[in-house]
Amino acid sequence: MTRARLRCYASPTQHCPYLPDRLSSNLFADPAVLDNDLYSQLIRLGFRRSGAYVYRPHCPGCSACVPVRVEVADFRPRRRHRRCLQSNRDVSLTINRNGLPDEYLPLCQSYLHKRHPGGGMDTMDRAQLEAFLSCAWSQTEFLEFRKDDRLLGIAATDRVADGLSAVYTFFDADNHRRGLGTYAILNQIEYARELQLSWLYLGYWIEACVKMNYKTGFQPLQAFDGSAWTETSAR
Repeated sequence: MTRARLRCYASPTQHCPYLPDRLSSNLFADPAVLDNDLYSQLIRLGFRRSGAYVYRPHCPGCSACVPVRVEVADFRPRRRHRRCLQSNRDVSLTINRNGLPDEYLPLCQSYLHKRHPGGGMDTMDRAQLEAFLSCAWSQTEFLEFRKDDRLLGIAATDRVADGLSAVYTFFDADNHRRGLGTYAILNQIEYARELQLSWLYLGYWIEACVKMNYKTGFQPLQAFDGSAWTETSAR
């Protein structure tokens, strides 16, 4: 399917969850025609997946959401990344390609309750969590981080034609010392390198949103301006 033939649908405007003085809207690709090949094309055009839907921001009078991706081959861990890896030297990584086991749900609920309280997602049941993280056509894998037999974190990751896309990560929010969010990204970068893929897509970065500042710590980082990807020096 070519870009010219793809139908997209705009969502109604609502208050922006990141910049409270602005309105937000999303442009959704027609879900009836989506598959992983088309998704691979759309992600290079700044789209992102949530459940069975692929979207990108289409906000009135605002372009603050910038798609970003890490250049895997040239990434070198910084000092704080090396400290994070050292803090988690006792953690093992397993790649799960077989869907969501029951143990994911309580960890995700706890993470959402502590990191994003009141957002409504912390009441998800298992079916809702699975529908949020994966879909029938996506090549989704789950990076599991464990200390002995204890599940510490999950990074839901999509494999696309030229890279990996970091869909969603949740972890033991009480274990601050480990920096599990950073650890998850470092492992996804390394996994993409092992697969000989070029990019780790990190979704959207908003300069004015402090919660997203961590994304600029992974360099070299490219940003999509609507027509091309170019390296950004945002820190």
